[in-house]
Parts: sequence; structure tokens; C-alpha cells
Amino acid sequence: MSDEIDFHLGKRMRRRRRLLGLTQQQLAEACGVRFQQIQKYECGANRVSAARLWRISSALEVPVNYFFEGLNDEIAVVPGPTRDESADLVRTYHALGERPRRRLLDLARNLNRDSNAA
Repeated sequence: MSDEIDFHLGKRMRRRRRLLGLTQQQLAEACGVRFQQIQKYECGANRVSAARLWRISSALEVPVNYFFEGLNDEIAVVPGPTRDESADLVRTYHALGERPRRRLLDLARNLNRDSNAA
């Protein structure tokens, strides 16, 4: 997911830079980096630090949140478990006997391993 965010920020950066008629070199000079770094940001190859994003937003005359506009539309966010679900899971887990607890833990580890491999 972070690659998608980096790509989105880069796209917004390029769009705004072009709208202002700036070259990558001009933006780079305003931010204190080389133009190659701007190229990498714009294609999403490099992640932009918070401090650098602040400088870029200033140079492009937009608030920092400009770069994040439309992000939720492009990236499907999978919600995590709620606090109630987590607490219920922990209570239920501890109520099990030792053998079922071990089997459940093995199952959870295998499911996690499978989802990370996909």
C-alpha cells in the first residue's frame, strides 16, 4: 500500500509543478535537492520525508494536505479489527485449554504466513 501512496503523492507533485510552469530543476533548487530526486519523488520510486514534503508544499504554494487529496478514492483501505473484537478474541483465547490455544496460535501463524506470501 505504501507504494501506492508514494505514487499518488508523486502524481500530485508533478501535476502542481506543471500547473505552476516549474521545471524539476527549479523545484529541486527551491527544496534544496537535485532534480533527480524530484524525478524519483514524482514517479514514486523514493519516499518523501515529512520535512521534505513540507518544503515541497511551500515551493508549490499548496498546503501539505494537497498531496493526500483523493487518496482514499484510489486506495482501498481494509479496516483492522475493532477494540471490542480484539478484546473478545483475547478473552476467548485465554478461556481455551492449552492444547486448543496452541492449535489456534499455529493456525493464526499459518494464515498470516499465507497472506504475506500472496
